[in-house]
Amino acid sequence: MIGLGPVYLLAGLVFGAIAFLSALDRANPKRWANAAFWGLFATSFLAGDYLGDLGNGVLVISMVVIAGIVGLGQGRARNSNIEMRKSLAQRHGNKLFVAALAIPTITLIGALTFPRIVIGGTQLFDPAQTTLVAFACSVILAMALARLMLGERLPAALDEGRQLLDLLSWAALLPQMLAALGAVFALAGLGTAVGDLVAQAIPADSRFATVAAYTFGMAIFTAMMGNAFAAFPVMTAGIGLPLIVMKFGGDPVVMAAIGMLSGFCGTLATPMAANFNLVPIALLGIQDRYAIIKAQIPTAILLLMTNTVLMYVFVF
Repeated sequence: MIGLGPVYLLAGLVFGAIAFLSALDRANPKRWANAAFWGLFATSFLAGDYLGDLGNGVLVISMVVIAGIVGLGQGRARNSNIEMRKSLAQRHGNKLFVAALAIPTITLIGALTFPRIVIGGTQLFDPAQTTLVAFACSVILAMALARLMLGERLPAALDEGRQLLDLLSWAALLPQMLAALGAVFALAGLGTAVGDLVAQAIPADSRFATVAAYTFGMAIFTAMMGNAFAAFPVMTAGIGLPLIVMKFGGDPVVMAAIGMLSGFCGTLATPMAANFNLVPIALLGIQDRYAIIKAQIPTAILLLMTNTVLMYVFVF
């Protein structure tokens, strides 16, 4: 049965290549720090199961020390420059979107079809991980498609990926780290504490108040944490499952789907989501650090109210 093992192996090899290329980039004044940082990240994918909790904890702390004290630098792409990119964009035009759109398309197809592939009475793909496996397959196929369409070699893709990670720096890992922090909070019982507070604050028999507490709570906690994946286990354990699902008989699928969308409304409105809202400011050279957030807040408020109504209508 194919599960996350091959996906982790693929990710580890890619980040290992990024670390190797970073070490070779003499234009980066902190190339060894970059190489160590991404090398440790690659190790977490390749050998995380063998390191154990203590080993993985030391690995993460080492990455924090490198990024926080030494800092990461920005290198230079070996295979392209701005003029070359403009030339390629003009030459290929909208065909550039084909490979990018192939990723969500193939992921959706794989997520729907992989659970139905059975060989010898056994499912070929782990039914709990079909989406992630399909996503990994879509990236590989999109790379092959881009290779055929654009004629670029694999080293060029890895080098451009390295430069993008140099620009994003440690912020590229925020979603994964914050999601892990959310799981820690859930195990620590924060969800139960939140549920107790909400139960005392809202009318006991009000379905709408419970739904609003969940959607707005997802948005607010996401804004505090910077990531909806960190807020989801806490708010779902405290409000979603015990109140919406178990007390009022709500559909957990609808609750989870719209709940995550509500959390993303908080992502639009917080500087804590640095990889979404602050890094682009730096890349584009915009003077107002909060220009993106200011532009997104009206949309976030409208979407949050819409999500609240949608959940109330469809979850029960």
